Amino acid sequence: MARLSRNCFPDFSLQKPRAGGYPVPFPAACPSCLTDSSSMRFTMSIAGGMGRWMVLLLVFSLGAGVGRANTPSLGGVSPRGVQRGIETEITLSGARLTNPREIVFYSPGIQVLALTLVNDTTLKAKLKIAPDCRLGEHILRVRTALGLTEARTFWVEALAEVAEKEPNSDYALPQKVAMNTVIAGVVDNEDVDYFAVDLKKGQRLAVEVFAMRLGGAFFDPYVAILDSKRFEMAASDDSPMAGQDGMCAIVAPADGTYVVQVRETSYGGNGGCQYRLHIGSFPRPTAVLPAGGKPGEELEVTFLGDPTGPFKQKVKIPADSPANWRLHAQDANGISPSGLPFRVVDLANVVEVEPNDIPAQATTGPGPVAFQGVVGKPGDVDIFKFPGKKGQVFDVHCYARRLGSQLDPVMYLAIEGAVPFVSADDAVGPDSYFRVTLPDDKNYLLTIHDHLKKGGPEYSYRVEFTPVSPKSTLSVPRVALYSQERQAITVHKGNRMASLVTVGRAEWGGEAKLTAENLPAGVVMQNENMPPNLDTIPVVLEAAPTAAIDGKLAMFKARPADEKQPTFPSQFSQVAEYIINAPGQSIYWKTEMEREAVVVADEVPFKINVIEPKCPLVQNGTMQLRIVAERKPGFTAPINVYPLFNPPGVSTQGAATIPEKGNEITLTINAAPNAQVKAWKTAIIANSTVVGGPAWVSSQLFTLNVAAPYFSMAMERGAVEQGKETEIPCKITVTTPIATPGKVKIVGLPPKVEAPELEIKADTKELVFKLKVDKTATPGKHGNIFCQAVITVNGEPVLHNVGSTELRIDVPVPPKVVVAAPMPMPMAKPVPVPVAAPMEKRLTRLEKLRLEQAEREKQGKQ
Repeated sequence: MARLSRNCFPDFSLQKPRAGGYPVPFPAACPSCLTDSSSMRFTMSIAGGMGRWMVLLLVFSLGAGVGRANTPSLGGVSPRGVQRGIETEITLSGARLTNPREIVFYSPGIQVLALTLVNDTTLKAKLKIAPDCRLGEHILRVRTALGLTEARTFWVEALAEVAEKEPNSDYALPQKVAMNTVIAGVVDNEDVDYFAVDLKKGQRLAVEVFAMRLGGAFFDPYVAILDSKRFEMAASDDSPMAGQDGMCAIVAPADGTYVVQVRETSYGGNGGCQYRLHIGSFPRPTAVLPAGGKPGEELEVTFLGDPTGPFKQKVKIPADSPANWRLHAQDANGISPSGLPFRVVDLANVVEVEPNDIPAQATTGPGPVAFQGVVGKPGDVDIFKFPGKKGQVFDVHCYARRLGSQLDPVMYLAIEGAVPFVSADDAVGPDSYFRVTLPDDKNYLLTIHDHLKKGGPEYSYRVEFTPVSPKSTLSVPRVALYSQERQAITVHKGNRMASLVTVGRAEWGGEAKLTAENLPAGVVMQNENMPPNLDTIPVVLEAAPTAAIDGKLAMFKARPADEKQPTFPSQFSQVAEYIINAPGQSIYWKTEMEREAVVVADEVPFKINVIEPKCPLVQNGTMQLRIVAERKPGFTAPINVYPLFNPPGVSTQGAATIPEKGNEITLTINAAPNAQVKAWKTAIIANSTVVGGPAWVSSQLFTLNVAAPYFSMAMERGAVEQGKETEIPCKITVTTPIATPGKVKIVGLPPKVEAPELEIKADTKELVFKLKVDKTATPGKHGNIFCQAVITVNGEPVLHNVGSTELRIDVPVPPKVVVAAPMPMPMAKPVPVPVAAPMEKRLTRLEKLRLEQAEREKQGKQ
């Protein structure tokens, strides 16, 4: 693996990943991941005495597990890139691809002209790529009659492809290629690939390799440009903008042949280490100023870091751009293969004007907006000045590493003429962030520098002062780590499927209303409003029996349930991780989707329904939930059922199975003493083997009413001897009217202790349990004794667990045994022993005075 530093991906901070951020370590994979099918390759770099070895840990595909065995699975796309503006063919490899219906693309510009099934594991697709199709990574899924595959990626490129031809591992015999081509190659173990191009003096040569970004194997590439004397003119291992992938560029100092080298950074490799090497005269800047703009705005930007020097370009920012929109540099010689991250936000731009190293020379802005610049040399400090109003509140983000910059920013904010009152270093990885409330109507100074006082053209930044405002973020929670299992929602015709949806509330609270837009025709979503104290609720999507087999990219949104409150932005996010490796199962490449895939699939021969309880589940009580299956004739397979959502304080049996040919099963539900009292909506999900693997369905959204107990009980402690009887009185306080007498029994008694079952009514004030204790009952103190009561409500039992006490069982005291005294032995007559006269005690003066006084008092009384 390449050198890992703060200047390259992944960043090994403990910060959580943010939208548009970079890879950070995640916890190690749990065993449940092994049932997942994502065609992910888990590799680890192990350092040993003989060097580094690439060890393959796990290779699995996201349909191989139990969760996706019936749905289609997509393992790979070949080739990994296509040229825009042409018609081309790609091969899709996976499993259960029979009866394909369409390829679902997450972005426009790609048309499927033909979709041909080769066999159950292979599809051929003829594509037409629009000339204006967005360059870069595109996400796709395959939809079949069974459902939807996991998300996979491929790249749209500007250049034509050329295949690598071996042998090309000798510097003296490189593969000759034309300028402005993409080379599709593979690096085997200890393999080094060389490619030669002819340049004229002053001509730019730019190279960029895509390897880790292809989302296949863990392949950390190294790329270099060599001259005719084999001197390294430029090289790149990792890059802040492209992670482990490298990019570099030169201007040819003389006419001649130049060689591009590609290898694994530690001379590893295997047949899965594919790369796409862009070689050409296209621009390859490393930064752009400004690094953001308003939606729909047209502005002039300056690209930095290109070997030919800075250059300007006019760009039109899309009015409706994705969150990860990138800006490609373009000139007469071509367009950069990958774009630079570009912030699309409704903020005015202020670009630094040098010199601005001291407050007197600060670059002035009209207010708290977006400030940007470059820490252009070691020790450089940039200062901005702006007017602020007392009480204004801002989130202040410095975007540097998140934009591919090498800067490790440190920020300070001060009132002009005063010392800083807020500062920030690392917050979102190495990038800085703070929230500030301006204390006065004054001019403020914002200062930025590198943490290690470094600088250069690649040390760019953008500081955004964003007014604090409410927003929502939505996602579908994972069911397994690093897995795409059940991240897309497949609803079978005439059936239902349930999922959890998480809503993150920022700067707002209260009850939330969840909606879904662009669902397939014939599909409706059922859900209740999200309570203020929760961030996750279940939703049930139901497809009509007449719904067409179709798929859509839906948008989940959230807003306050109170219609009087204003709406605000909602952002849905779903992440698919493709390359995960050491240290600590770090994520090296992932993609983010802004919409939820929902499809209608062929019907399945079973359905489940929950018999909605007519009685409540009381706190500290238990309930048996009935689940009934509807089977089509001839379908007899077992059906596995699982709870989807538990209200706060409620737990449900983890799973149960409706047996073969059976139609009903129960799940045990328990409520804690502090379970939240409310009529909750929830659902049960189920799967059964259909067409060789499990198909998923769900129950309806049913009501589970969590209520307070109908009565409370205070039990007195008991004590008794073995073989005797005792009583345990229980004080009863009825809080909810009891219409039908219920039964109460005491449970937890030790063996060989019995008590009769008693009856409780609406007017019961006390119950007395009479205990019979066997003479062989275990002595000692016995705890965890309580009462179970069953009260019938609407013809259904409501089970209470109430009260708590302990019982002490003593061993009886044995009767006292009288023993006759033995006859005394005759004793010999004692012989007098002469006793010496005791020595007279010598009294002290005080003792004598006390004796004399005592004698006088005695005589006085006579």
